[in-house]
Amino acid sequence: MAKTENGRQPVDTRSIRTISSSHIDDESSLGSDSEINGFTSDRQTDKYGFIGGAQQHSVESAQDVPPEVLRQREVKWLDMLSHWDKWMNKRFNKVRLRCQKGIPPALRGRAWLYLSGGKVKKEQNHGKFQELDSQPGEPKWIDVIEKDLHRQFPFHEMFVSRGGHGQQDLFRVLKAYTLYKPEEGYCQAQAPIAAVLLMHMPAEDAFWGLVQICEKYLPGYYSPGLEAIQLDGEILFALLRRISPLAFRHLEKYKIDPILYMTEWFMCAFSRTLPWASVLRVWDMFLCDGVKIIFRVGLVLLKCMLGTREKLKACQGMYETMELLRAIDQRYMQEAFLVREILEIPVTARDVEREHHSQLKRWKKNRGEINFKSPPRMHGARIVMLAEPPRRQDLQQNPTIILEMPQPPAGLKKGKEERKSKKKSKKAQLPEEIPNPYPLPTDPSPPPPPMDPPAPPSANNVLPEVVPQTETDSPHQQKEPPAEPPAAKEEALQQSTQSLSSTEQDTYL
Repeated sequence: MAKTENGRQPVDTRSIRTISSSHIDDESSLGSDSEINGFTSDRQTDKYGFIGGAQQHSVESAQDVPPEVLRQREVKWLDMLSHWDKWMNKRFNKVRLRCQKGIPPALRGRAWLYLSGGKVKKEQNHGKFQELDSQPGEPKWIDVIEKDLHRQFPFHEMFVSRGGHGQQDLFRVLKAYTLYKPEEGYCQAQAPIAAVLLMHMPAEDAFWGLVQICEKYLPGYYSPGLEAIQLDGEILFALLRRISPLAFRHLEKYKIDPILYMTEWFMCAFSRTLPWASVLRVWDMFLCDGVKIIFRVGLVLLKCMLGTREKLKACQGMYETMELLRAIDQRYMQEAFLVREILEIPVTARDVEREHHSQLKRWKKNRGEINFKSPPRMHGARIVMLAEPPRRQDLQQNPTIILEMPQPPAGLKKGKEERKSKKKSKKAQLPEEIPNPYPLPTDPSPPPPPMDPPAPPSANNVLPEVVPQTETDSPHQQKEPPAEPPAAKEEALQQSTQSLSSTEQDTYL
């Protein structure tokens, strides 16, 4: 394959044997699609699921996060997902910062579903996907979708097999979307978007994620005529004038229309252009902050490839320039470099909207009205959430695996309850305060002579009998001295110089 895809160089495909669907059915007992298609243990997959070095540049450019840092991030993300509405409403800047650092791989699928609003959409349309999945679909779209299935990430273990579980789920998602939006139908650029989602979540979740991207993040991109993508091409070109004047003048000089180089970038959200480690980081930020991230990535690539006079000397012409933009230098697509450049590009959502209104007026003046009226674009997860406020039950995390705990035996359960009740009764019984029989220097009057220690309270909580008074007791001795507060008593004891034996301390203090 001459073209680089996902940072992948052409690999030897002689060992890949294509087998018919009937043979797949006969070998359905095999564990994975890679085994079915002849990928044995000598062709290992990388950590992203790509087989045999298909993502060699991702391995080189990926940032390895220390395990202890990754565990800390997972704990933080679990807390955010458990209180999603509070974090989005009150601490969205912190959510944005954590998306820029990278979502932990174990939670990326769940986080993408929450960020895009697919979780709320799914709960508010319960059973809709199953209803669409059970319908046969429009024949004209079914034929086109089936032809495109094997073209989506053919070196990923999920989609390597014709008729495998990955391609089956991809077909279900794309067919369901044609039934959900019959006025749009199917566009080939939707297939890689759905495939990326399927790598991280089940088919139903991927369907609602695709719906949100097509309706909220990139509205009109996949409609007939592709007018929205052409309009965004003009917006990108206008923003390039401010970010890199050299690149802008070069493209303008050779009359290179933006639609020639940015269509696949934007419509596929760079999933077929960048190394996979960079794709995931771009998507983390894209689903959080919206389409301005896509514009920033495009501006970074144009600036790096055409932003200096030395580089422009090598591409004196339209053909040379297009060849240069089709083979982006790998160092500009590495994860660390690309993320840093994206965050430094001074393009905001307000800049995109301002330029959108300007280019829309120019479009209407030169070409007339836009034929397909797409809904307004929403810039990021917070705007999506405010547009469709979720109910509390819509954000609850429903476990996919539920384990039933075995019930303990009746006798064991009864014994536990009895022990618990005894503990509660012991806590309810307050210990009786025993007055100190020894006088302190600070006491105003001497206490009565020492008596035998009172008997401890009985189990039925009956108070001990009071010793009868004798005739020689004085009136003030009949009254028990008032008990001092615990803090004052402790201070007085510390100031006392009298020494007590260990037995007396254990008994009275």
